[in-house]
Amino acid sequence: MSKGITSVEGFVRKVFKIAKAGEETLFYRGHSNRDKYKLQPAIFRTPEERAAEPIMFRELLIANAPDFRDDASTFEKLVRMQHYSLPTRLLDISTNPLVALYFACKSSPDNTGEVIRFAVNHEYIKFFDSDTASCISNLAQLSQNDKVAIDFTKAGTDFNSQEAIRKLLHFIKEEKPYFTDTIIPDDLRRIICIRGKLSNTRIVSQSGAFLIFGLNAELPEEGDDDIKIERLTISAQAKPKILEELDTLALNESTIFPYIENSARYIATKYRPKNKM
Repeated sequence: MSKGITSVEGFVRKVFKIAKAGEETLFYRGHSNRDKYKLQPAIFRTPEERAAEPIMFRELLIANAPDFRDDASTFEKLVRMQHYSLPTRLLDISTNPLVALYFACKSSPDNTGEVIRFAVNHEYIKFFDSDTASCISNLAQLSQNDKVAIDFTKAGTDFNSQEAIRKLLHFIKEEKPYFTDTIIPDDLRRIICIRGKLSNTRIVSQSGAFLIFGLNAELPEEGDDDIKIERLTISAQAKPKILEELDTLALNESTIFPYIENSARYIATKYRPKNKM
């Protein structure tokens, strides 16, 4: 078995060697421990968090209402919640492979990391204001009982006349009054890639995008026909060296997380004597 990538130069060479089809866009995600982390949004990791999704959504809005004042859609609210570490149905990805490499190296120093490359078919890439994004995002406001009650064997008017779907339509129309009373059942179970607004410095600095997971949606670890996956192994022993090399390219805690407390911590660490605890 290969010992994994041991330098930024070696990583970049690997990235350039991986081909893509013309109808695909490439995204990346870094895992610091390839044996622990899965391609699964945080809200799906336990039944308790899954059931509590609408409660957590509302409680954070109540507790921090001013922070969400400028968010026009539920998707934008979910992005902000993800940013503050609330479990959501979003999975962070990046258009910048070096950002993913940083996350693969920044923690779990004794564990092999990985960078995952996603080749996403163009038809599965939406923008922040897409109707499909609204349909999936607003599942976050629907109770677990309502989600379970949705009957996907129905179609057309029968599907959209269900009580749970009528509630979902109500949430969607709060942000899109023009939305018609027609949800395509399969849209609620899809995984799509969303390019969001560059509305905060973290998204900008991390070249961020998101995969949003519909109802009980699962992304196979090996990928599928619509989202192809390749993995690059990152050597655990090489993580400190790679982080030093990334630092010379201005990729570090201060630039990836551009907040004053992170900048202060980075600067203090940079100039602290190495042998001082």
